[in-house]
Amino acid sequence: MSRVLVAGATGAIGGLVARELARRGADLAVTGRDAAALDALAADLGPSVALAVAADLTGDGEPDRVVAEAHAALGGLDAVVCAVGVVAFGPVAELDDATLTTLLQVNVAAPARLTRAAAAHMEKGGVIVNLSAIVADMPTAGMAAYSASKAALTAFDRAAGRELRRAGLRLVDVRPPHLATGLETRPIAGTAPRLPEGRDPSDWARRIADAVDDPGVTEVGPEA
Repeated sequence: MSRVLVAGATGAIGGLVARELARRGADLAVTGRDAAALDALAADLGPSVALAVAADLTGDGEPDRVVAEAHAALGGLDAVVCAVGVVAFGPVAELDDATLTTLLQVNVAAPARLTRAAAAHMEKGGVIVNLSAIVADMPTAGMAAYSASKAALTAFDRAAGRELRRAGLRLVDVRPPHLATGLETRPIAGTAPRLPEGRDPSDWARRIADAVDDPGVTEVGPEA
């Protein structure tokens, strides 16, 4: 691992992943929607960050732009970690079109488009990591649309991973359980149901960094 783009670096888990990768000596490009938070992260990580670029990966052409800029700033790309995501709660009867569209754009389309852009810039041995969630395997009532978006991403990862192997690239699907990041307090719709105690996100940041380093890993689930 040496040259890594972390998308969603202004989020709780994305920021922890960026810090863990920096601790392990990676050269980083970081991106997120919050420019101020991104600048603060880059300042904190210092020389480990070669590029901090604010972007909304649901925008037209944005994944391609971010990957191209990261590739140029780092002199290549060995790994991309995509930790973008939003959550919504509530029964299907109350699910509005705007919420459904946003879930699919952020949780499925953005990682898929970033994967496509990254694959075009990476050489043999490169790795792409997408963060799905445990609900991909265990769809949860009151979170039907969110569960569906994460299941769609996992399906994309498994199929795309088989395709990318032909080019010598590895795609890793990460499905963490509920983490103590506070994401459930920031839904785009609804109110969180009673959830189990959140797991330690720092532990999962380490597991994600381990997956980047381990050429035999293509999936990281709660029981892996």
